[in-house]
Amino acid sequence: MGAGTKPPPRSLTLITVLFFGWLLILGGGFQLIDAFYCKGWKGTLAHVATALLYLLAGYLIIQDPRLASTTFTLIIAAVLIAVGLLRGLTAFQHRGSPGWIWALLGGLISILLGAVIIAHWPVSGLWVIGLFVAIELLMNGWASIFIALAARRAAQA
Repeated sequence: MGAGTKPPPRSLTLITVLFFGWLLILGGGFQLIDAFYCKGWKGTLAHVATALLYLLAGYLIIQDPRLASTTFTLIIAAVLIAVGLLRGLTAFQHRGSPGWIWALLGGLISILLGAVIIAHWPVSGLWVIGLFVAIELLMNGWASIFIALAARRAAQA
């Protein structure tokens, strides 16, 4: 990288993945506690098994967040491609209807995003999740600003 360029959002990716791992551990702990409030053996066994799976998944994620992030990224890419194909199919089923081209365009963009992620995988696993989280935070921030501005205009009117 040259001077003045910023690294990909690797830190945000790893923080997000670690946060998810800790949420799984927390959820598994609560699930385990809840298991002992179940009535009957069948409910208790299912709750304990679910809790142990959450705890194991959280532990594995925390032990190797880079592997977890690359795995999650590959799953995200596959889902983007599958959703894009389904959107494209839906668009063709509704061709001739107003706006069908937008559904097709959205599907093609999803397929393209998934393909780009896969083309750069496993390296993309270090930045895709962080990028998606950053985009979500930016969009949420902009939405909050515009909602506040609209509320202020409404209050002044």
